[in-house]
Amino acid sequence: MSEGPIRTARRDHVLEVTLDRPRANAIDLATSRIMGEVFTEFRDDPELRVALLTGAGEKFFCPGWDLKAANDGDAVDGDYGKGGFGGLQELRGLNKPVIAAVNGICCGGGLELALSADIILAADHATFALPEIRSGTVADAATVKLPKRIPYHIAMEMLFTGRWLEAEEAHRWGFVNRILPGAELMGAARALADELAAGPPLVFAAIKEIVREAEDMSFQDAMNRITKSQFETVERLYRSEDQKEGARAFAEKRDPVWKGR
Repeated sequence: MSEGPIRTARRDHVLEVTLDRPRANAIDLATSRIMGEVFTEFRDDPELRVALLTGAGEKFFCPGWDLKAANDGDAVDGDYGKGGFGGLQELRGLNKPVIAAVNGICCGGGLELALSADIILAADHATFALPEIRSGTVADAATVKLPKRIPYHIAMEMLFTGRWLEAEEAHRWGFVNRILPGAELMGAARALADELAAGPPLVFAAIKEIVREAEDMSFQDAMNRITKSQFETVERLYRSEDQKEGARAFAEKRDPVWKGR
């Protein structure tokens, strides 16, 4: 397990990443660069299949940008490192599942970080907001992502007013998958991570690439690329040992053994 503002722990095929910067888990430039290295290594390590991201403590997941560090000289347009702010938002080729376990206040860049995950579980006391409007700045990544994830009018209200959402409302609008009692959050997140880690990694990779690339395509263009194996991950999947193993396991009425190759 690594120490410092970002703690990591490997559990079989799962990488747990904990943001631990007292008092609020805010992210400065140095922390963002560390996170970029962590998630790049996760992306490139064939033994790791799922990442689980959370915050230390019970009060804060992440409030986003460290305003104190900015006041002390960190430039908002400084070097965030690989993957942009928090290491996830712009990391190319990340074709593995990422789970966010939101254990408390999740706002600003912290909400943008959570939105970079594939699945979001939240403690029942978690709260969400985009308060940038109150400081005269724009929540840039959220402005791009949120109207595509939840109803347009709700996203625009959050962006225009900075109002806070309780976990229940976040779940109702669909950007939180499940709400759990705080004491049960990490257990549920780990169980889900283990379930995904036991699944077919090449299929997950294909799903993530297709979803990402098809966002700006017409339905027919995306389908044509899939059927012609013009996605790298789809081509790899259809030529893999895992593809044959899946068919064999089905015929033999047993659980498949996925090797990721």
